Amino acid sequence: MSHSVAEDLTAAGRRFFHAAQSGDPLNATLLGVEGFDDQLGDPSRAGTDATVRELRAIHDAVVALDGAPLDDAQRTERDVLRWLVEGSLADFEHSLWEGNASAAGYVSPQSLIFQAIPAAPMAAPGAVDAWLTRLRDLPAFIEAIGTRYRVAAADGRPPTAVGVAQALTQLDQHLRRPVEQDVLVTVPLPADSDAARQVAAELVESGVRPALQRLAGVLDELRAVARDDDHVGISEIAGGAEGYRAAVRRHTTTDLTPEQIHRIGLDVLADLESEWAEVGARALGTDDGARIRARLRDDPSLRFESSAEIVAVVRAALERAEAAQPRWFPELAIGACAIEEIDPAEADNAALAYYRPPSADGSRPGAHCILTTDPQDRFSYEYETLAFHESVPGHHLSIASAQQLTHLPPHRRYVDAQLCAFIEGWGLYSERLADEMGLYSSDLARLGMLSFDALRACRLVVDTGMHALGWSRTRAAQFMWDHTATTRANVRNEIDRYIGWPGQALSYLIGRREIRRQRELAWAALGERFDVREFHGVVLGEGPVPLPVLADLVERWVQRAG
Repeated sequence: MSHSVAEDLTAAGRRFFHAAQSGDPLNATLLGVEGFDDQLGDPSRAGTDATVRELRAIHDAVVALDGAPLDDAQRTERDVLRWLVEGSLADFEHSLWEGNASAAGYVSPQSLIFQAIPAAPMAAPGAVDAWLTRLRDLPAFIEAIGTRYRVAAADGRPPTAVGVAQALTQLDQHLRRPVEQDVLVTVPLPADSDAARQVAAELVESGVRPALQRLAGVLDELRAVARDDDHVGISEIAGGAEGYRAAVRRHTTTDLTPEQIHRIGLDVLADLESEWAEVGARALGTDDGARIRARLRDDPSLRFESSAEIVAVVRAALERAEAAQPRWFPELAIGACAIEEIDPAEADNAALAYYRPPSADGSRPGAHCILTTDPQDRFSYEYETLAFHESVPGHHLSIASAQQLTHLPPHRRYVDAQLCAFIEGWGLYSERLADEMGLYSSDLARLGMLSFDALRACRLVVDTGMHALGWSRTRAAQFMWDHTATTRANVRNEIDRYIGWPGQALSYLIGRREIRRQRELAWAALGERFDVREFHGVVLGEGPVPLPVLADLVERWVQRAG
């Protein structure tokens, strides 16, 4: 490869990384990327158009490298970069969020404010000033969000009624707190920062909160044109059908159609019935799948008694996983995973758990964030599986270790939703891997694993059902209720999450299918020479990658090992 082509590839990657983080600096903060914690981005149509123009130019530069003589590492870099650019371009071009006002942090910009700004590390020089800069700029940012929602509705892209209701509830809960308890003010600061905190409180009181109240007024106006529960699919808005197809490709990194994915979900649910019977007979004394799921859902003895009990179960699961890690993985130079409880104010809209990556400077550890409010409503058999998915051997191993791959450019080390099929596929793969590793404490906990398998299979059915096949919110919720052990409240949260983030729910099972397929192909090719530690090292060794790139990496390893 000529020196000039190598430089072109490096330059395109750097240009993309800056464009992606500048286009969504709040997400950059969540990813732990340095240098963007004083920025908010421009949520206006004009701001989006500017980002799209830049991404198109970057895409052209990457495509121009097709046919250039590349070694294996350079080919991987080019292919990953192309997928990343195309996915980011699809996100900005279609901007499905503007037709889905909601309270979901990763897709709703006003909700992302509450999630990202408190997560910015404050120890580095200039960090406090960056925080205050954001607070000063927030009123204009919030105004632009409201304008964007209005413009979208006028263009045939109105939000859903359920999303508007969620967003209004979230804003109301935030505004009801005293300013001194506002999450934008209570960020952990260095010593001797009392004056800065007072400035922050004044900025929030005088500027941010009035802007949030005006945004609530915009959302309240949009109730009149919001899509009802029979029309929650994104295909109901102008350009939504095309946007959904792009989202499916973006989130799965495959060319599977919504109809094919719908069928896969139905097939997986059917295949799970034999496992429900086998494990249920041991754990609950019945092999009837419907009875097992009803018992899991309704038996009060299978609920937690306290928030502390939830944390204890999660901590014990993480400790077992960390102890077993060396037998299944090559050495990974990452810090320990923290356990944090999700803010109760976010409980109504939060998932049961999520992973927050460590900051680049090491001051903020990777964290398994768990929902511990209302413990009597939380299933005790689910939280081990959640721990394995979010921490070890799941997201913490894959995401935190990717940050340590310093030979990779930043756009390969700091990714999350950009490559959902790999990242969430690995998380789901880890739930089953944990069983191989002997980490589940009981057959009851294994039923939690099966319950989450059923949930992920349902996601394929209901996400495509609503967004491509015209399903109503009620029909989707009933399907999930019929095929999982989860509660009505969890069904509601899950369905409303899919409504607000079209296509993302498909990434879990589609990603796991491909990781498992590659492991089976490698085992078949290598036989006794197959080493699971080496396989996991190959899967994690290049950071998150699109599924076609993962297939290339495993094939090359098999050829070397054979």
